[in-house]
Order: sequence, then structure tokens, then C-alpha cells
Amino acid sequence: WGPARDRRPGPRSGRGPCVADPSAEHAEVEAVNAAFYAAFESADLDTMQDLWLDHPETLCVHPGALPVRGTGAINRSWALIMANTPYIQFFLTDVEVSVIEDVASVTCTENVLTGDETTGPDAFGGAKAVATNVFVRTSGGWRLWIHHASPVLSSGHHDDA
Repeated sequence: WGPARDRRPGPRSGRGPCVADPSAEHAEVEAVNAAFYAAFESADLDTMQDLWLDHPETLCVHPGALPVRGTGAINRSWALIMANTPYIQFFLTDVEVSVIEDVASVTCTENVLTGDETTGPDAFGGAKAVATNVFVRTSGGWRLWIHHASPVLSSGHHDDA
């Protein structure tokens, strides 16, 4: 499965398809999202690769970096990051899951603890990013299609509502 280029949705009723248990579907997506962060924390490249959709249109934007497109390039980017990240731990907050048919999104705040030679053996660095993870349902389950994380540069609140 991949993104359709010329597929247009047909007529639909206002509420979309009937799903037997939308909360179970949301829980499945949230579990795959959690597995993504667990793979990063444990530097498990095999699991990370299994979570991604194998498609040339996959997209990954690491915080502060240019977009990486295509499964092979994304796998190489994760291998480099994992090889150069001695310690990382995520505390996810503001997690919101949306599912529409075979596409799901998860938005969250990544509260990150890191440790490396610059922080010293008894200290951690901290950072915050907002992330959007887009998954597609495949015959093998939900796979990550797009990951985009942007650093949060200020602690101020921004309300659009």
C-alpha cells in the first residue's frame, strides 16, 4: 500500500465507515506508536525497520533536520542516530490518536532525556519536540508512513482556540 496519487474519495455519508470498536482501533495505533519510541530508546534497529512502511514515499523529518524520503534512506538515518545516541528516553504527553479508514495519525509532545559525553556521567540533557506520526493499515498491521518531529523552542503556550 502507498499513497494514492489520483484516487479521489467517492460520495460519503457524514460520519464515515462504521467501525465495530473504534477504541480498540485507537489502542492498536497507540501501541504501534509506543513500539516506535521503545525501538528508538533501546536502539533496536530491526524493530524500527519493521515498523516502517516499505515504500519510496515514506517520509521522516528528525528535529531540526531536512526531510528523509524512502525506506532505505530512513533506515540509514535511524542507524546513524542510534549509533550516536548513547542514552535517550521519551516521556510522551498530549497524545492524540485519529483514525480514518486505513490511515491513522498520532500527535504528541516528546519530552526527551538524553545522555552523552557532553552531559557527563551524572547528568542528563533535556529537550522537547512535537511530533506527528502517520500510520497506514497494511495486511501486516499498522506501519509508520510519516514521522515529523519539530523542536519546541519556547516554553510559552500558544492557543489558537
